[in-house]
Amino acid sequence: MVAVSERRICWTLRLRRALFFGLTFLTSAAATALLLDVLEANGLTAIEVVGLVLFFGLFTWIAGALWTAIAGFAMQLAGRDSIGIDARALAGRALSTRTAVVMPIYNEDPVRVGAGLTATWSSLARESEQGAFDLYILSDTSDEQIAVDEERMWQGLVARYGAGRVFYRRRRDRSERKAGNILDFVRRWGASYECMVVLDADSVMSGHALVTLARAMEAHPRIGILQSLPLTAGRETLFGRLIQFGSRLQSGMLSSGLAWWQAGEGNYWGHNAIVRLAPFAQFCTLPRLSGRPPLGGEILSHDFVEAAFMRRAGFEVRQIPELSGSWEEVPPNVIDYAARDRRWTQGNLQHSRVLPFPNLHPLSRVHLLTGIVAYVSSPMWFALLLLSSLLSAIEAAKKPEYFWPGLQSLFPHWPQIRSGEIAVLFALTLVVLLLPKILGASLAIRDRTLRGQYGGSVPLILSLLVEQLFSMMLAPTMMLFHSTFVAQTLLGRSVSWNAQDRTERGVTFREAFSRQKWHLALGVAWGAAMLYLAPQFFWWLTPVLLGLYVGIPLTVWTSRTSAGRHFRNLGLLLTPEETAPPPELVALSRAEDLLQLVSTPGPLVPPPPPLRPTPAWYPPQRKSG
Repeated sequence: MVAVSERRICWTLRLRRALFFGLTFLTSAAATALLLDVLEANGLTAIEVVGLVLFFGLFTWIAGALWTAIAGFAMQLAGRDSIGIDARALAGRALSTRTAVVMPIYNEDPVRVGAGLTATWSSLARESEQGAFDLYILSDTSDEQIAVDEERMWQGLVARYGAGRVFYRRRRDRSERKAGNILDFVRRWGASYECMVVLDADSVMSGHALVTLARAMEAHPRIGILQSLPLTAGRETLFGRLIQFGSRLQSGMLSSGLAWWQAGEGNYWGHNAIVRLAPFAQFCTLPRLSGRPPLGGEILSHDFVEAAFMRRAGFEVRQIPELSGSWEEVPPNVIDYAARDRRWTQGNLQHSRVLPFPNLHPLSRVHLLTGIVAYVSSPMWFALLLLSSLLSAIEAAKKPEYFWPGLQSLFPHWPQIRSGEIAVLFALTLVVLLLPKILGASLAIRDRTLRGQYGGSVPLILSLLVEQLFSMMLAPTMMLFHSTFVAQTLLGRSVSWNAQDRTERGVTFREAFSRQKWHLALGVAWGAAMLYLAPQFFWWLTPVLLGLYVGIPLTVWTSRTSAGRHFRNLGLLLTPEETAPPPELVALSRAEDLLQLVSTPGPLVPPPPPLRPTPAWYPPQRKSG
């Protein structure tokens, strides 16, 4: 009976993936065929062929997002996935294993770290299975004053929750960054636990979510990594609120869509997830890539690679999108958002060195490839725009040739404009780009409770329009940032390891101008050239040029909390976490609790002594990949 069930699941997955990839490539092929028909009307040049290739790659990228959204929309309407993890079926299950909650930190604000841990641990204390969890604060902090404050924060946690379950370790050897920090924990204390839940410094999770994840791992021993859906919350700046609203509206649907076609070959995002420690220790040790950074050396984006290794070892990597109670923060402004993407760009481009590794599951290679394309798509888009500008300038400079050389004909050859195909292609592009957001809004509107938490139908629709407008305005800036980051990485410039600024900091005009002056200069030169050489194409290019022209003031204005509060007062860009905040986020926002946490002394309780791992547990020696 089990074999029949597994065979049915296997065929179901094959059908789903054939449908997903088939529709994705069919959509991009149809759009590319339309563009080819337009270009062939007057003869196809080598430059246009290059443009077609770029267009096909970019359209495949957005078509995949479209069909993932459609699958997720269907799953949200259905209520659950027949082959997914049913969180409701896990309720009441007694835990027989122990789980470590680990938070690696590096020069973070101890007040914010302590606040998040207090909110999480207080929520867990209300659960009947709270005794199955221990907490480890894993510090790689290099700043001595911050380290002192971290110990005081830890003492406050021990004083509040008691000794013996909350531990702090500061690592002196900070090699391999976050991945090395986690590996050090696994080697020292991992054998005491079945699983670990990995948190980022800005993570908050409910006790219910932690217990449900642990129950799911007990109920499904073939799962090696189970990823929750962290929702963005807590930002007051306009930029942060824009990201929060857009992400909140679509993330549940997109996560359901990913889980629909990925199933046990999913991905890991490095935090707010539970990991089975024995296979992680044995199979997920990261190799050191041959060569020098940025493409060689230590792997920065470790999570995708660890997921690929876990699946290669025969364990599933899954998502549980319907589980609530998992949150994170986003950078408060464009500059900090781009700085985080700079690190991720280098880390994801390193995945090109991991792709040839033997015995990886095909979907694991797809995840690694999509991580690369997430940033390479920006220079592809930039290149396509430049090629279009060049072709428009060439066409505008040409004199019409009604009688082609070498072709004897009594009748002239009139230039053709395929206006019908152009209109269809434009409409198709709009559908692919906008339909996921419309579907996400539709799911929110059909749910009376959720609709009210977004402020109602009309405010939600207005917020969607505002978010779309700002996304269009910010897209050219992010395109140039990402294109620059890709170029820097390929030219050998490695990123430095710095702590993220998680405050609601605003950006000055001086800082914005310093970071984006070349964007403005490029926009002015590009626009002037098109206005002179190809005035008709200039008007098609205005959305991109306008984003570059207003990029600096837009970066400054969207970084202000006053602008974010103004939109909140208008009832726009609201999210359920703001209008109906869960207890964990309410606890996070209590400033008096934070101050008490940092200032309250308590007994120092050292971590338990390192265990001697069994041979099956101990990770193999690191080898070059």
